[in-house]
Amino acid sequence: MTTTNEYDVIVIGGGAAGLSGALTLGRARRSVLVVDAGQPRNAPADGVHAFLTRDGLPPAELVALGRAEVESYGGRVVTGTVADARPAGDGFAVRLADGTGLRARRLLVATGVTDEIPPVPGLAERWGRDLLHCPYCHGHEVRDRAIGILSTGPFAVEQALLWRNWSERITLFLHTGPEPSDAQYEQLAARGVAVVDGTVTGVRVTGDVLTGVELDGDRTIPVDAVVTTTRMDVRLDGLDGLGLPVADLERDGVVIGTHVPADPTGRTAVPGVWVAGNVTAPTLQVVNAAAAANLAGAMITFDLIAEETARAVDAAGRHGLGHDAVMTDELAETWNDRYRENEAIWSGEPNAALVKEVSDLTPGRALDLGCGEGGDAVWLARQGWTVAAVDISSVALERAAAAAATNGVADRITFEQHNLGVSFPDGRYDLVSAQFLHSWGDMPRDEILRKAAAAVAPGGVLLIEGHSGAPHWQEADGSAGHDPHEHQHRGHDLPGPGEVLASLGLPETEWETLVVDEHERVRTLPDGRIINHVDNTVKLRRR
Repeated sequence: MTTTNEYDVIVIGGGAAGLSGALTLGRARRSVLVVDAGQPRNAPADGVHAFLTRDGLPPAELVALGRAEVESYGGRVVTGTVADARPAGDGFAVRLADGTGLRARRLLVATGVTDEIPPVPGLAERWGRDLLHCPYCHGHEVRDRAIGILSTGPFAVEQALLWRNWSERITLFLHTGPEPSDAQYEQLAARGVAVVDGTVTGVRVTGDVLTGVELDGDRTIPVDAVVTTTRMDVRLDGLDGLGLPVADLERDGVVIGTHVPADPTGRTAVPGVWVAGNVTAPTLQVVNAAAAANLAGAMITFDLIAEETARAVDAAGRHGLGHDAVMTDELAETWNDRYRENEAIWSGEPNAALVKEVSDLTPGRALDLGCGEGGDAVWLARQGWTVAAVDISSVALERAAAAAATNGVADRITFEQHNLGVSFPDGRYDLVSAQFLHSWGDMPRDEILRKAAAAVAPGGVLLIEGHSGAPHWQEADGSAGHDPHEHQHRGHDLPGPGEVLASLGLPETEWETLVVDEHERVRTLPDGRIINHVDNTVKLRRR
């Protein structure tokens, strides 16, 4: 399986349940992909009903609106089918039928069910139009009309009495169902429900409108709609590798279908896999399925946060950091002091090297290491990237967040505070950018850049831009230049592009070298002095 994309959560199924779960996850700032096979159970229906503010909306329009809402929070929706899904490492590997390989930390399965319709000639073609099953979904639309109840099991009498709420013209066709008891006949007679013996052999359709039920003996009873029960079986095509348990769904000891068992939040017996909607509760209406997926999305977020917190605690323990040490990080305070000296330290524009090297890339997930006041992160978000922006300075991050809000891209950027020598953001990214990742003090730059390379997803790009040679702020005599803080770099030489590449130690079989070069850049300092930078670019693509 070739992996090309990584997400916090992949949602399998793009109906109301899947999209509702994805919307919750997107609003929780999680990377989410919805894989939609485009075969919703309610596709033939004229409208979705009993869904507050969306009553009567055609199912396709509900899906289109849901897709747009998910995408507005950075989620992706693709049309396709899953050919294989299985646990892999600390997450899941998913392969689509077109060969696309995906990875996810968690899965939400919302694939729904298929309805097995009684084998009466011509009946299946009427499904969702005038062959109905749920009075709360369709009863109002056929109120006061002639409705036939097709009995195939022990619940037909109950069904006839239920539909009697919507119409006085109810006929129960016994067909292959059991004979009603004396008490049931009394109930039916009391409610004015007609009972017809015999086997239903077909339906009569005139001008694509159901007009009657045909029975043996060459009889036809006029009706405007037929109601029946269906056997509801879960759709799990391509998901065998997950090992999801499937159980019979029973009512009063009668099997009416199958489902994937789950707890009330949708968590299954398979770690990391949730289910929502009809795949776990086949009788749910659309609004209930969407609500269940909303809860499942929230619980998945809880689970991810618990995992991330455990990792952070573990990382802090490995580095001998307790709460007090993190809160009093001297390097972070040094940078905060530097930012507080001026209302803005940087121009707010993106680094030229970033613009040059990234403009032709397809936007995906980006990690911006040392984001400063957010110039690069904002530019990436405006190009369509979903960005995780990291810096050691809380002051810088506050300014970057304000810049993102001003530019209307706050929903596309997540800001995290890290001393990268101590902690590193989780996840895999299509672009990892380290622009001039230099710092005063003892910063393990080589180690950080190796972690940056490890965070690049297969097919993704690592872009490193830095200064070459002696620090540009250092005078020829070795004394400090324009910035009093920068004396801590005195005597430190900065690596050239070849040294940067060598320090990464990346196997050539796994990486493609795109750019390794040096270039000059002229800069005018605030005091009027003009200096020449010698900068370098290292750009690599993970195979």
